[in-house]
Amino acid sequence: MTAYLILENGTTFQGEFFGKQGQEVTGEIVFSTGMTGYLETITDPSYHGQIILQTFPLIGNYGVISADLESDSISPKAYIVKYLCQEPSNFRSDGDLDTFFMSKGIVGIKGIDTRALTKIIRENGTMNGKITAHPPTPADQDDARNYKIENAIAAVSSKKPGVIGEGKYRIALMDFGMKKSTVDALISRNCQVFTFPHTAEADEILAVNPDGILLTGGPGDPADPANTHIIETLRKLKHIPMFGICLGHLLLALANGYQTQKMKVGHRGANQPVKDCSTGKLYITGQNHGYTVVADNPSFVNVNDGTCEGLDYGSSFSVQFNPGEGPKDTEFLFDCFIERMEAANAAR
Repeated sequence: MTAYLILENGTTFQGEFFGKQGQEVTGEIVFSTGMTGYLETITDPSYHGQIILQTFPLIGNYGVISADLESDSISPKAYIVKYLCQEPSNFRSDGDLDTFFMSKGIVGIKGIDTRALTKIIRENGTMNGKITAHPPTPADQDDARNYKIENAIAAVSSKKPGVIGEGKYRIALMDFGMKKSTVDALISRNCQVFTFPHTAEADEILAVNPDGILLTGGPGDPADPANTHIIETLRKLKHIPMFGICLGHLLLALANGYQTQKMKVGHRGANQPVKDCSTGKLYITGQNHGYTVVADNPSFVNVNDGTCEGLDYGSSFSVQFNPGEGPKDTEFLFDCFIERMEAANAAR
């Protein structure tokens, strides 16, 4: 079935539907540069409200592997690829992407010139788009232009507290878009994880007597007025060691008086280089963000554009990348979190 994509600037592309057929979808189009990891990408809650464009031309060649999914649902509103592999080959595969998208009711488009589309976004900045089953009209372009992601964290955060595993360290995890790899990294380090929705009050979190607080990644603009309560809660918890990841990094920065700003295209993919400012060491990281902290004292910086990729507050710290997903170069940061919790406990 023929599918059309119209950008907010009026540029139109034609391809074919896969997954859910014929459904109209409007969202913010962002591109991801990962050559693999498409399963982690499509199940990352940070993509809520967005349409993912994969720059690598062939997607789906190792199928759908349940163990590699970061959450139970597909988070983006739609998915764009150049070529879709219909006959995946992998001994762990449970099926193909087309069938998986159909079962989840998610729209996919294949056959679009993804290189041309990526160039438009790279040069002009992230923009909205609308997918239709009919040739686009000026009204469709207006729909794309007027689209806005709102209350993003509320859409993906858990609705009630929970407990995962048992262990020596008690971690309060504030769920802004929790991913399986983050929880797994904590569990493997002898942690008991108490999960809290984004609406949790400081007193609720303190009631579990946490050794540390982990702030997960998630979607949307960190400075959205809807996040004011979260930022105020973080200010009340500053005496507890915190580890902020992605959106958690941005929210913690706002709670500490920094400002954030939207990037032209953001960083998305499993091949983003960062530098540790204290050692000069370079690491390859997985990233998914469209906002950055305005700071002149970063602990990590992006090698490509010099943007802030981390901040250190003493007992607390945060990074803009995903240390538990994709490249394992920076998984040691979870060990640093444990060390800072132990130091804080020893100082009490």
